[in-house]
Amino acid sequence: MNAVEKPNGAGRKARRPSPSRERFERLYRTLRDRICLFEYPPGGRLSEEELAEEFAISRTPVRRVLGRLEAEGLIEALHGVGHIVTSVKLEELQQIYHLRMELAVLVGRLSPIPRAPEDLDRIRALITRCDALSKEPEYKAFSRLNMDFFSEIAAMTGNQPLREISERLYFQTSRIWLMMMPQLKLAEEFAIFRREMEDILAAAETGDLEAVGHIRRAHISMSFTRMMRYTHPPADERSPE
Repeated sequence: MNAVEKPNGAGRKARRPSPSRERFERLYRTLRDRICLFEYPPGGRLSEEELAEEFAISRTPVRRVLGRLEAEGLIEALHGVGHIVTSVKLEELQQIYHLRMELAVLVGRLSPIPRAPEDLDRIRALITRCDALSKEPEYKAFSRLNMDFFSEIAAMTGNQPLREISERLYFQTSRIWLMMMPQLKLAEEFAIFRREMEDILAAAETGDLEAVGHIRRAHISMSFTRMMRYTHPPADERSPE
């Protein structure tokens, strides 16, 4: 379940969107996920006509979804070409990572939503998926697991603007992680990610959602530092020329 579909505050359900809005959000999430999982690689072209045909809808909602993806920096419109998936570079996203770190601590402070037993069970299920995947690593499945875990974190705040901004920034940076996976020490990444989920589960079980925010911030910071290390290794770690 996507973060935007979670209850909007403890004990209070969000108003159900209209069918047209649901179709729009479903199409948006599908295209966004394809971009973030490199099913649409950087430089790839998205055709309004082909997407409308694939999803059996008119070009108007497709155009609206593409406009949203463009506003979020995942695609760009080129005159005479169409919509192109943007490239991703770690150096260009440093400020976004820094902002994500600061927003992470607000999850447990701004209208935190206590976790119900079924919420905790979903996190436990993600840990189980991580264990199974670590035995037969597959980059795209690992990225999907990370995305599903992010949705659980985002659902812990009832502050809608915070959730929307956090989601937008997360998906702007998520492709960097997938792109760099071949360079990372995968066994180490699995172990670190599992530890993060365990720590957040433990904090959520006790109802300490403010601790969840601090744990999340620390792991975003460490993830960014590791990626920078692999992108710009110290001189003594570089391969001889």
